[in-house]
Amino acid sequence: MRHFLTLEDITTDELTTLLDRADEHRRDRKMRETLKHQTVVILLEKASTRTRLSFEVGAYELGARPSTLISAHTQLGRGEPIEDTAKMLSGYAHAVVYRTFGHERVTKMAEASSIPVINALTDEYHPCQLLADMQTIRAEFGRLEGLRVAWIGDGNNMAHSWMLAAARGGFSLAIASPEGYDVDANILAKARALGAEIHLTRDPREAASGADVVTTDVWASMGQEEEQAIREKAFDGFIVDDALMRDAKSESIFLHCLPAHRGEEVSASVMDSAQSRVWAEAENRLHAQKALLELLAGGL
Repeated sequence: MRHFLTLEDITTDELTTLLDRADEHRRDRKMRETLKHQTVVILLEKASTRTRLSFEVGAYELGARPSTLISAHTQLGRGEPIEDTAKMLSGYAHAVVYRTFGHERVTKMAEASSIPVINALTDEYHPCQLLADMQTIRAEFGRLEGLRVAWIGDGNNMAHSWMLAAARGGFSLAIASPEGYDVDANILAKARALGAEIHLTRDPREAASGADVVTTDVWASMGQEEEQAIREKAFDGFIVDDALMRDAKSESIFLHCLPAHRGEEVSASVMDSAQSRVWAEAENRLHAQKALLELLAGGL
């Protein structure tokens, strides 16, 4: 049984096929029946806007029935083991989209499931977002290979997924994080072993220098809100503003997985600039995930 827990779970050739199919979906939003009469369960343990809506709409547009479960309203939320939930869902549905906390939870779900499990976000990885990000980059530059991406900010689940994306997509990645907020050393080593070219720095402007793509995320992710004041101090100088974008290439683009805190990790002027592709990026969550569902459950 195939699952999608990190970008390690697809090959470079499969990534190209998936992104080509995502582009087809973006060009033509017609209803398809590649997943006709199937059911896709969307299990949410973390709050969601884009993930929930993109998978619900995507499943529907492929002919499937989306069924969204909020964990707190299920037996899983009352202490049922993940493995028991996984076995039960395998008897009802054709795929599970799981948005949760620690990565071990989605791993347990996959190990006990006889249907595909998709990681819709964990504390360690956010691979579905990177599919949309790479689709957005390809639409702009016509390729991934040979480009330079600058990540400015926390060494979080997005940064980890960018590192694996660099290995699969063939672009170089510069990561600027303040001391104490580095990427996980084991995931860094794994990405480099897969061939990723990754440069680490404490200087955001060094990371952005000559970049084709500049991207960031909120300083305090879900579950870290109590650290907001501490993180604001630690991330002082790590805002993606007009000055930092001038260090990137003149034709560079800006990406953000959203939601954004304007005036913190990114200025409003950059969010709303001609270089910003955040709205195309957000829409591409739908198209890339439709292609992913087809790959795992429809035989793409």
